[in-house]
Amino acid sequence: GGGSIREAGGAFGKKQAAEEERYFREKEREQLSALRKHHEEEIDHHQKEIERLQKEIERHKYKIKKLKDD
Repeated sequence: GGGSIREAGGAFGKKQAAEEERYFREKEREQLSALRKHHEEEIDHHQKEIERLQKEIERHKYKIKKLKDD
């Protein structure tokens, strides 16, 4: 495999190793970016859910107040 070329040493092996390192760093960066985006979307979803639930709470409080006032 590619490992045997790397082990053989020389300029070609070093260049190959550097390209592999660069490739894996880039892949890791892409994965971290995707993970960050996922968490940001989850936060957004939960914030909207909180707003929806707060409106529900206010609606119920208003109904209780109306019952007391009647």
